[in-house]
Amino acid sequence: MPRIKSPEELEKVRQEILSRRDPNKPCISICAGTGCLAFGAAEVIAAFKAEIEKQGLEAEVDTKGTGCPGFCERGPLLVIYPEEICYLQVKPEDVPEIVSQTVKGKKVIDRLLYVEPSTGEKATRESDIPFYKNQERLIICDNIKINSKSIDDYLAIGGYAALAKVLFQMTPEQVLEEVKKSNLRGRGGGGFPAGRKWEGSRNAPDPIKYVIVNADEGDPGAFMDRAILEGNPHSILEGLIIGAYAIGAHEGYIYVRQEYPLAVENVTIAIKQAEEHGFLGRNILGSGFDFTVKVHQGAGAFVCGESTALMTALEGRAGEPRPKYIRSNIKGLWEKPTVLNNVETWANVPQIINKGADWFAQYGTETSKGTKVFSLVGKITNTGLVEAPMGMTLRDIIFKVGGGIPGDKKFKAVQTGGPSGGCLPEELLDLEVGFDELAKAGSMMGSGGMIVMDEDTCMVDVARYFLEFLTDESCGKCVPCREGIRQMLKTLTNITRGKGKEGDIELLEELAEVAKEAALCALGQTAPNPFLSTLKYFRDEYEAHIKEKRCPALFCKELIAYYIDPEKCQACMACLKKCPSDAIIGGKKTIHVIDQEKCTKCNTCLEVCPQRFGAVKKISGEPVPPPIPEEERTIVKGGKEK
Repeated sequence: MPRIKSPEELEKVRQEILSRRDPNKPCISICAGTGCLAFGAAEVIAAFKAEIEKQGLEAEVDTKGTGCPGFCERGPLLVIYPEEICYLQVKPEDVPEIVSQTVKGKKVIDRLLYVEPSTGEKATRESDIPFYKNQERLIICDNIKINSKSIDDYLAIGGYAALAKVLFQMTPEQVLEEVKKSNLRGRGGGGFPAGRKWEGSRNAPDPIKYVIVNADEGDPGAFMDRAILEGNPHSILEGLIIGAYAIGAHEGYIYVRQEYPLAVENVTIAIKQAEEHGFLGRNILGSGFDFTVKVHQGAGAFVCGESTALMTALEGRAGEPRPKYIRSNIKGLWEKPTVLNNVETWANVPQIINKGADWFAQYGTETSKGTKVFSLVGKITNTGLVEAPMGMTLRDIIFKVGGGIPGDKKFKAVQTGGPSGGCLPEELLDLEVGFDELAKAGSMMGSGGMIVMDEDTCMVDVARYFLEFLTDESCGKCVPCREGIRQMLKTLTNITRGKGKEGDIELLEELAEVAKEAALCALGQTAPNPFLSTLKYFRDEYEAHIKEKRCPALFCKELIAYYIDPEKCQACMACLKKCPSDAIIGGKKTIHVIDQEKCTKCNTCLEVCPQRFGAVKKISGEPVPPPIPEEERTIVKGGKEK
């Protein structure tokens, strides 16, 4: 289509799109995000298209592949509008029934609905599912409503109206003031006020300025930015263009890791569509403002999520951080004023412009406004993307939205803020989630990773795991990070292997202090957080590992042992057949015994032992009971004894 040259033309195009759409026409929106695609969503989409064609319903029913709505645990999922019927874990073989019964017959298929585990109650509408009902979805709510590859869908829900408002009704200074008034803080981890960052770049004397989207999301278990970039790329583009106008930039970049192929594909399509429609390029909407965007694919280095390392990589050099003698918004990319914000930060901007700073500031705490998207993963019933208002408690996020801990296990800790974050214990479950609140508790907001742990989690090993990740991802440029966290990892590994000794905790504390004070960038400065937070709240576990050579969580292999309780063994041979190391001695009518020298502690015997017997035991810090004499191992059959 020809480029749109004015706000009036934009509204005319929007109305033309809406006039072609019947709000009462059935529309099947199927999640086509990475998570659901992994569960087979592409086959489900293909099955719907084939079935609709087979029944001759092409003119009567719309189907679309959409972005991720968040409930990743139950994919592939779909929502049928206008009734908002939500079906979970849909398979291709379910499609004919859905089309015939629900789309045509207006009947609900009970077996595809969400069922509340505790009550057995079923939820028909998406908004009635507790996972969604207890959220406040401002950013990801549109993902399930629009085709990620369609600019018409974005325009139909009001897309680019904020850009038109900014270009023709607001000065750059007014845009800055609105963003500052909203107290939007960067969602990438640092939490720096976006308006102040933008203002610094605008006031910088250099006429050449840049804006960048940081989509280099490298935290283990985190996928918030990926889902937004895949599901609603135009919202990020619109926010980026508004930011560029506010600071006086004419060139921008989207730095996205190449491990996100669908995000790269969708944002590349969105840029091309925006250029064709006149939202990018020269003389945007006839305003005289010029702006272009390029996509840069990162090589997957975690450190490139740090601002200076990202900019160094954009410049074509190795992605290593550099000293921040001058902030990046004054001297950043190619030593020019540069505003770098993450995906979620930019996606908030159009809503702030459209609805106002006061609307945005109604959500949250005194110092943390709006909502935050978290990836809720780990030992949790409902894994997926959660958008919660700032100030919501950890307890509500984990138990009301996440559905609590599966398997009747007890909650132990939640790690927030990615690998550089901290672990918070049960006594802090009523902590309100906010930048400052989490920092005071010894953790951080980070980009939004939230990993839930149950009673079987060893907190010493958790610290070791994240230090191992950070050691691998350190660029090696500075000694406190390169060698400091490596030595921390070595000491923590020894502790989990039963080789800990007196003084190790003090050594770890000293190394942590040096890294925090002397490391060049945030990776090294925050790397000690997993250790420091677990030590603060779970010091008894460290002391048990070191002094008693015992792992309270029964997790660390070198500190545990397995044995079979002769009083409970029924010689069913389940463990003997499955043991991969042939460490189990026994047979029919013979009580089994584990050969401790052969046992690799793989946990298979415990997993396969029937629950009604419960014969296999796991112990730590105590000697394995001696096996009963061979002549006493026979189990008498025939009704007298088993």
